[in-house]
Amino acid sequence: MANAKYVSNIDKLNCISEEEKTLLRRVTDRYIFRSNDYYLGLIDWSDPHDPIRRLIFPSLEELEPWGYLDPSDEGKYTILPGLQHKYRSTALLLASKVCGGICRYCFRKRLFLSRQSDILRDFQAALEYIKSHPEITNVLLTGGDPLMLSTPKLEHYIEGLFSVPHVRTVRIGTKLLSFNPFRVLDDPSLPEMISRFTRSDRKVYVVAHFTHPREFTSQAARAVEMLQSAGAILINQCPLIRGVNDRPETLAELFQTMAFAGIPPYYVFQCRPAVGNKPYSVPIEEGYEIFEAAKARVSGLAKRARYVMSHHSGKIEVVGRTREFMFFKYHRAAREEDSGRFFIMRRNHRAYWLDDYDQIVDDYILDMMLAKGTELNSVAIY
Repeated sequence: MANAKYVSNIDKLNCISEEEKTLLRRVTDRYIFRSNDYYLGLIDWSDPHDPIRRLIFPSLEELEPWGYLDPSDEGKYTILPGLQHKYRSTALLLASKVCGGICRYCFRKRLFLSRQSDILRDFQAALEYIKSHPEITNVLLTGGDPLMLSTPKLEHYIEGLFSVPHVRTVRIGTKLLSFNPFRVLDDPSLPEMISRFTRSDRKVYVVAHFTHPREFTSQAARAVEMLQSAGAILINQCPLIRGVNDRPETLAELFQTMAFAGIPPYYVFQCRPAVGNKPYSVPIEEGYEIFEAAKARVSGLAKRARYVMSHHSGKIEVVGRTREFMFFKYHRAAREEDSGRFFIMRRNHRAYWLDDYDQIVDDYILDMMLAKGTELNSVAIY
């Protein structure tokens, strides 16, 4: 990728002062920095609050003690290094330890903090596990970023997965369309490979990670068109990040930009409470208000996103609120019996994660409320 030179040492940057470099070494000594000249070129360095800068550039606030190394307890669902099976129909492969850039809010910082990581080491063993579980119909390649792999390596994985009759979709989770679209533009063998594996009943999905509308440059748009022309189905997901996309107008613009490009919004994630993530996190209830206000500004396919938490017990959708209560539903559940379960918590405006709520309104209390004629959908909200 001749048009993108990677940078992992802030001392080599000319866009910040020596004093700032000295201060930020305290952060980069703990949580690594990585970007490239293309992405750094999107930053308005005269604006200290530039959202692209905040997304990729270290902040001293990251040193505040907070969060967990594995906030979604992925270790609990790890079958062998690099293979997770949390949801019945989906297997997840951590195919790469390398990213095109390190998002400051990364929830898998543990992969970069230790030489012993959870990255896939034995693809054949993972493939045998998937073959022996016919309930697995789709596999997510993630990491790190799978598009940091060479196309032949990526093809090896996809070909192996599609050799399993019950695997019908392979998803490639990537932020490289944002960080470095030249990965696609400069390698026509990548869309050609995707095209070869596309069938009427078998699809390659590319799960993009555009977090701010300014990331969708003309280069990114061309890369998206190349993948779409090859038969890849694109969708977009991103977390809600303080100082990046936490204004309704910004999030709405992102939804529209994606929908207009044929990339339907998929998920907006509650920022996971990983170590170093406090400055980037928005409380759940504030986040819900931002999310709903953004959706109110758009129509049609731009409204398809769901606001969710990737909790250790499942993917939990935030579905509503009243003056006293927050309403949640299991969009995906680790336990089959929790699938679709609806539950209510007493509000806590300081909650950043489900575990921060301390009182659940159980079915008995809910039935009592309804028996008294309380119509939850008529309670005044604000």
